[in-house]
This record gives sequence, C-alpha cells and structure tokens, in this order.
Amino acid sequence: MQLSFIIPTRDRNDQLEQTLSRLGDLGGGLGEQAELIVCDNASKRPMQLPEVLPNGIAVTSIRLDRNHNTAARNIGAQQACGSWLVMLDDDSSPMEAGLIETLGAIDPQVVAVGGEIMLTNGSRESGGLPEVIVGCGCAIRRDAFLSVGGYDASFGYYAEEYDLCAKLIASGHRVVHSRGLRFEHRKSTQGRDFNEIIYRLVRNNGWVLQRYAPHDRREILIEETVARYRRIAEIERAQAGFERGLGELRKTLGEQPDLALTEAQWERFEGRAAVRATIEANLPMSGMPVRLVGPAQGKGRSIIEGELLARGCTISDDPDTRPFIATLSPGPMLDALDAHPDAMMPWSLSDRVGHARAAVP
Repeated sequence: MQLSFIIPTRDRNDQLEQTLSRLGDLGGGLGEQAELIVCDNASKRPMQLPEVLPNGIAVTSIRLDRNHNTAARNIGAQQACGSWLVMLDDDSSPMEAGLIETLGAIDPQVVAVGGEIMLTNGSRESGGLPEVIVGCGCAIRRDAFLSVGGYDASFGYYAEEYDLCAKLIASGHRVVHSRGLRFEHRKSTQGRDFNEIIYRLVRNNGWVLQRYAPHDRREILIEETVARYRRIAEIERAQAGFERGLGELRKTLGEQPDLALTEAQWERFEGRAAVRATIEANLPMSGMPVRLVGPAQGKGRSIIEGELLARGCTISDDPDTRPFIATLSPGPMLDALDAHPDAMMPWSLSDRVGHARAAVP
C-alpha cells in the first residue's frame, strides 16, 4: 500500500460527501495503491460511508466517542497501511491523481511534503513556511509521523503543523513543498467561529515558540506574535477570543516542555536558512536594489528584509527595481508570483516530479 488518505470530520456530512465524490473520481490506478480512513469526531449524525469508492479506493470508518480535533489523524495513522499519509480536511481533496509519481521522486531524507493548496476563488491557502506544511493538503511518511508522536492533542487545531514540523526537524528530517501535490480547499465556513480561531492561534503559536525557540529570543518572539494577533483580532472584531487566548497562554507557558532547537534547526524552522540560501545563490554582494512585493504583512517579511540587508542589498520603492516576494508562506508566495512573474521568490519549492524549482523564474 502506497497511500493512506486520512480525513478527520465532525458534523459536516455535506462537505465530506463532496470530498468522497472527488476522491472517487481520481484515476491513475489509485484504487490498487491507496486507502481512505475517515475519523469521525463524535458527529451527532455520522455519515454512512461506502466500503469502496468508485475507483476502487477502500474506505475505513473510525467512529470516535469524543472530539479529538486534529489529533484524530493520529488514530487514523496508527491503523493506516500506506507508507505515505495524505492528510485532508473534510472540505479538501486532491486535484489530480499523480500523487504516487510525485512522492516516489521525493528524496528519502524528506519525510513531509506540503502541497499547492488552491482555494475556490483562485488564490492559494495561507499558512506554512519553507519547512512547515499546511495540514489540509500534505503528505507525511507514516513511520516518521508516528516516531515523533504525531500531532499534539493539546493543540486541538491551529499551529499543530508547526509543532509537528519542529519535532521532525529536531529528529533530523527534512520537510519540503511540491507543486506536484495539488489540492483544492473549499474552506467551508460551517463551524468556524473567529473568536475560537483567534483564541487558539494566540495560545498555540505561543506554545510553539515557548517550546522550540532559542532561549535568548523566546520572550521577544512571543511578544511579537501576541501583538500580531491583537491587530488581527481588532480587524476581525474578535477581541474576546484574543483575550481568552492570551490569558490561557500566560497561565500555561511554564507548563510547556523545553525542546529548544539548535540554532541551525531554528533557522530552518523559521525559514531564515532557506531565504539566506536563495539570496546568496542569486544576488551579488553589490548593494543591488530590490523592491518588496506581495502581502504587506506577509509571514516572515522581517526575516526577508533582514537577510537582504545583510547581503548588502537596498530596499527600494522604485517600480523599475527588481521585485522580491516578501512572504515565506508558500501559498501567498505563489499568489505574488502570479501577480509579479518577474519577481524573485525567497525560497525554492519542487515541481511536478520532485526536483527543486529555481527561486528565480
């Protein structure tokens, strides 16, 4: 068995039905090499699932007696037969059947591959970093996933991928992204409460920093993260969720394990190492001016600016200056590349057959 699709779900049968239909439409002989495991997080009315999809993919249904949130994936992984776990949400699905070909070309040292995740409006999913996947469209080697304990159940959902990828990096593994894995995320709004979302984002991202950031930078990094989510909460009118998350973060910081990454591992985790490698390979040390493009508050923008300045580059507003994309998140980075085809990307990702795509188009 090559692939095990794993989907956690709760009370969203309409979305799950659409996902099963799309999985069942995939060709490429997947039925002989893939299985589907659906982990139902104690839905009030669980969906009756078929034993086999139209293309031959066998279906296993796991009914849970309580809501495990994202950690339901751990239970599915334990029962999976595939060497690769393809993680989906109940409202996300692969856009094509070439997963086995792409994953077969991945370097053996790579244990997790983030996909290109398209939204229904034509843009891409936000989130993630050069070595951090987005959980609704990715593949992870089963043995590596289980060896680090899978997803931490205490996170519930949001930022659990950051915790997982930090553990993978600490264990000596590599994480990449490939456009050879393409997913659609319909991103249902059902069950999404922004106060609950911002609460988890504040708390969980703070936990990640407290666990893995270098000791001498933890405090300032947590302060910056809290300030960022305070601004988002004000925009989204979710101050109640923000205050709840901040309060719980303060109470639980001291309970987090000290798992500080080495300096080299941390630079990989935050994306700095990938940016530095791209700049050193493609920009001469000559004070070359560049113009930053992409989201104004792009993730990792300060890292990108710092590495450009360290290389001797100057940052300009001149429209004739070469554009440089100022976000480390793979989806927004590719969106910015669509808008600025001549721009330099801050890091490289893989093409359809698993080879690195140059940062300079």
